[in-house]
Amino acid sequence: MPEYTLATLAAVIAVVAVELLWARTGIFRTLQYWLAMAIVFFFQVLVDGWLTKLSDPIVRYAPEHFLGVRFPFDIPIEDFGFGFALVTAVIIAWEVAGRREQQA
Repeated sequence: MPEYTLATLAAVIAVVAVELLWARTGIFRTLQYWLAMAIVFFFQVLVDGWLTKLSDPIVRYAPEHFLGVRFPFDIPIEDFGFGFALVTAVIIAWEVAGRREQQA
């Protein structure tokens, strides 16, 4: 499996596992979370699409390191997994920190 793809899968699995097995914030059950993710992905498509467009790329990916599937606007699908993992990890950390602050 390509390196970037493997790293993406590991990040997604790790963040989901942290939420479901340790943090248990319940974010996956909230409309707020999914609306936030929709907003993030909307802007990710605009920015990432501009950065990775094959006609004039600013960011280039070595073909051997990712699946080669690009959607939409030439965006490697792995970028969406990393975006999901990063934003979700920050939201989980924020929720856990808020929980600790309330307990103090």
